[in-house]
Amino acid sequence: MYKILQVTCTENVKRISSLFCYRIVLLHIHLLLHTMAAGQDRWQKDAADQNFDYMFKILIIGNSSVGKTSFLFRYAEDAFTSAFVSTVGIDFKVKTVFRQDKRVKLQIWDTAGQERYRTITTAYYRGAMGFILMYDVTNEESFNSVRDWVTQIKTYSWDNAQVVLVGNKCDMEDERVVSTERGKQLSDQLGLEFFETSAKENLNVKVVFERLVDIICDKMSESLDSDPSLVSASKGTRLNEHTSSTNANCQC
Repeated sequence: MYKILQVTCTENVKRISSLFCYRIVLLHIHLLLHTMAAGQDRWQKDAADQNFDYMFKILIIGNSSVGKTSFLFRYAEDAFTSAFVSTVGIDFKVKTVFRQDKRVKLQIWDTAGQERYRTITTAYYRGAMGFILMYDVTNEESFNSVRDWVTQIKTYSWDNAQVVLVGNKCDMEDERVVSTERGKQLSDQLGLEFFETSAKENLNVKVVFERLVDIICDKMSESLDSDPSLVSASKGTRLNEHTSSTNANCQC
C-alpha cells in the first residue's frame, strides 16, 4: 500500500512539474510576443514624426549583463540604477541630436544578450546603421565573445553598418580582468574604433554615441560626394530598415 501511494505521489509531482513548466513556457512566449508587438507599435508612431533630417537605427549588442541597458539609460535619460534585470527580447529609446548641421533622430535598440533570444534580436540587425558592440572589462567571457558578435553583424546586417567596440564598467578597476591594451589590440585587429566607458560614472557614454553618429555621417557624405545626384534624394530620408537596398547603400 505504501509503495502504491509513493508511486502515485511521484507521478502527481511529475505531472504538476510538467504543467508548471508548460505554463512558464507559455508565459515566456507571451512576454516575447508582447515585447515585439509593443516595439513595432512604438516604431510606427516614432516613424510618423518627420521633424528630423535623418533617422539612424543603432543597436547595442553584447553578452548578457555587460551593461547595455544601463548604458542606454545613461545616454537617453542621464540616469543609472544597478537594479536592472536581464532584458527580455528587445527594447528601444529615441533621442534626437544635432551633428554636422543635421538634426538626427537616433532610434537606439537595447538587445538581450542571452543565447535563447538570439533569433529574435538578430532579426533587428537589418537596416541598422550602426552597432555598439559591448563587453564587460570585468568579464573575460564577454570579451572572448566579441569576435562571435562581429560574425553576427557580418551575417545579419548590411555591409556598410558602422561598428564601435566598447569596454564597459571601467570604473571597476579592482575587478578588471581585461586590460585597456587588450581591448585596443582587439579593436585594431577588427578594424574598429575603441572606447572604455562607465555607465555608472557617466564616462565616455555620450562620446561613444556622438562618435558613432559622426562615423555614419562621414560615410554618408563620402557616398554623396561620389554620386552628387543622391543629394536631393537623401535629404530628409529616414535611414532605417524600410529604406530600399539601393538607397541604403548610398546613405551609409
